[in-house]
Amino acid sequence: MHWNYSLNETELADLEGVLATMEPDLAKLVGALTFDPKVVRARYIEERDKRIREDGNDQYVKVTADFTRYVDDPYVEPGFTREPLTDEVDFTIVGGGFGGLLMGARMRQAGFGKIRIIERGGDVGGTWYWNRYPGAMCDVESYVYLPLLEEIGYIPKHRYAYAPEIFEHSKAIARHFNLYELSCFQTSVTEMAWDDSTQLWSIETDRGDRMRSRFVAIANGALSRPKLPAIPGINAFGGHTFHTSRWDYQYTGGDASGNLVGLADKNVGVVGTGATALQCVPELGKYAKHLYVFQRTPSSVDVRNNRETPPDFAHQLKPGWQQARMDNFNTLVSGGEQGEDLVADGWTDIYRKLTGLGAKERARSLGRPLTSAERAELMEITDMEKMEQIRARVESIVEDPNTADALKPWFRQFCKRPGFHDEYLDTFNRPNVTLVDTKGRGVEQLTEGSAIVDGNEYPLDCLIFATGFETGASYTHRAGYDVIGRNGISLAEKWADGLRTLHGLQSHGFPNCFFVGITQTAFTVNIPHTLNEQSKHVAYILGETFRRGASVVEASADGEQAWVDEMHSKAHLGAKFYADCTPGYYNQEGSGASPHGYFAGGYGGGPLAFFAIIEAWRNAGQLEGMELR
Repeated sequence: MHWNYSLNETELADLEGVLATMEPDLAKLVGALTFDPKVVRARYIEERDKRIREDGNDQYVKVTADFTRYVDDPYVEPGFTREPLTDEVDFTIVGGGFGGLLMGARMRQAGFGKIRIIERGGDVGGTWYWNRYPGAMCDVESYVYLPLLEEIGYIPKHRYAYAPEIFEHSKAIARHFNLYELSCFQTSVTEMAWDDSTQLWSIETDRGDRMRSRFVAIANGALSRPKLPAIPGINAFGGHTFHTSRWDYQYTGGDASGNLVGLADKNVGVVGTGATALQCVPELGKYAKHLYVFQRTPSSVDVRNNRETPPDFAHQLKPGWQQARMDNFNTLVSGGEQGEDLVADGWTDIYRKLTGLGAKERARSLGRPLTSAERAELMEITDMEKMEQIRARVESIVEDPNTADALKPWFRQFCKRPGFHDEYLDTFNRPNVTLVDTKGRGVEQLTEGSAIVDGNEYPLDCLIFATGFETGASYTHRAGYDVIGRNGISLAEKWADGLRTLHGLQSHGFPNCFFVGITQTAFTVNIPHTLNEQSKHVAYILGETFRRGASVVEASADGEQAWVDEMHSKAHLGAKFYADCTPGYYNQEGSGASPHGYFAGGYGGGPLAFFAIIEAWRNAGQLEGMELR
């Protein structure tokens, strides 16, 4: 995996029977097990195999044509119009989420005057503009997750901030750095093309704009365009439907805090049991006449333990506190060591036990290094112990034994993003809530007024899709437009077989163009940390470009190839791990073979190594691998 949890090919050699041949002292450290690792391993494979589908990502409907209602913006008044723009700005950022806001903030600090954000939503916020479903909150501690807290002087109200507060914080960033003035909302880019004669980018939009910009940054993000399961009869269903990222409060009543009184006489179905469902199902269960949760694969659900920020929290902080806390968290969840765990939550607990840090602690207690086989087996056994705890938690909370058994996840911890919630499992003790376990197959069919699973018909007035976002598509497909570089080169064509960049930020043939997000860069649990490092790196590049009297900067062909080679040299990390995982968006629904998968843009060496690489690159001061003119 790209969090330094990956095992290399040597470590992933056949481990059957290794318990019997383990070093005696390591066996003592593992201790008496309450499970048989061979049995657990076999169960993982069995559960994976029953969920493998030949259609892979094609099991989802592209949200076009008949399905556009699922991507329309319900949060703005219809009928918005404005005159087309033909002006010129210094820096254009496509996307108003955290990536775009961080880039805008760092460019403002770097001295740029005319900065424009182009955003298809009605405001900034990105994922947190769209995700307004009840119960939505961040799953990484808000003091490290919310960007630029120290710069704008804000302390979140809760340890894990709720969506309305995160959205308001996004708007506060835009106000603080004066990013609203030239920005274009409810606007989608249709094409972006480089003009070598003027050394400007021409940007066309669905509003008829044909604006120009000296520099551009593409920060569309991967979590904005909903995906839908291709359930037979999806258009035949006569009840009300919507996607969780386009929540219909006119129908449900209430708001992000709950009070969904409009569902009091409704039979409601939810498709999906990932991170979104963990948060909205408890609220739906409180208010629906009856709630049916259609589950293909159960989530791992650990304790969240959210709480209000202590009144004295801010008084203890010193200048630089947020960056220090972010670095501390990132180090621990990347398998590194820290003298103190500043965050000390479920994430750091998991990584301390399951990554190389746990192996190092065991090795120190033994007084010798672990062998490769010992290390791999220790990590796998520790993983099993953790998942046994997760399954035991289900059993201790959910009263009906059949429901509890169906809610137990049978896969390794990081096959899917770990979940945390304090009310999700309790919801299945409500008499008006039914878990419909599809045993990995999903809903078989929709009719005019029901969903069918295993021949059983479940009557529904409303069906809510908690099925996430498109992540397996190509970069330009997710963006919704192509980028045309020097000499007419198309980004879609250049990246058809995989990304090609220097440090994930620039690609040869696309001058003055920067990519923001998981584009051959560091993948971290705390994604805004990577976005912040990227935006600071771009500020350095442009500062050096101007200092050297140049106005155009791009990756050289050699620089790009060197980074592609480095990416390939680390690409094997985690390959077999994900091949053995239950299907999901992490492994391309079990195929794992696409150059556009969720982790395809992540640097296999991990975030600590990546941040060290770009810091050393800056310290060298040579702009190696770049061309200036």
